[in-house]
Amino acid sequence: MTPFALSAIKYGLLILVYLFIWRALKRVVSDVRTQSPGRRKKGERGVESTTPQTASIVVVHEPDGAKPRTFKLAASMLVGRAPECDIKVDDTYASQQHARLFGRQGGWYVEDLGSTNGTFVNEQRLAAPALVQPGDKIRVGTTTLELKR
Repeated sequence: MTPFALSAIKYGLLILVYLFIWRALKRVVSDVRTQSPGRRKKGERGVESTTPQTASIVVVHEPDGAKPRTFKLAASMLVGRAPECDIKVDDTYASQQHARLFGRQGGWYVEDLGSTNGTFVNEQRLAAPALVQPGDKIRVGTTTLELKR
């Protein structure tokens, strides 16, 4: 192969590596921005209050197919295997204190408490507290929690 062809291939691959890094960083920044709890999309409006909305029950679906359990949401609730948790799950993939559900600015939020396997909202892993709406599915280990009105 000629030296010109080798140089062209080398610079072409270098450009592809830079494009890959640029797109990866762009995606990370985009994901971080959309997971910020107080952030709104362009044109989105709403009245914010300090008390949570009336959407205030959570249905817990255990992985073993047992009958779903229903809990009324309080101001702040712990989810996990520990006895002191408000929503106790019998799931070996859940941490002792896995996640926390809490009301803020008129909505319900979920945050991961440093669990080993992570907390997921609609199959998106949480990196920061996230707003959850009725119908959203929160996965803690292999247990699914669903927020309802």
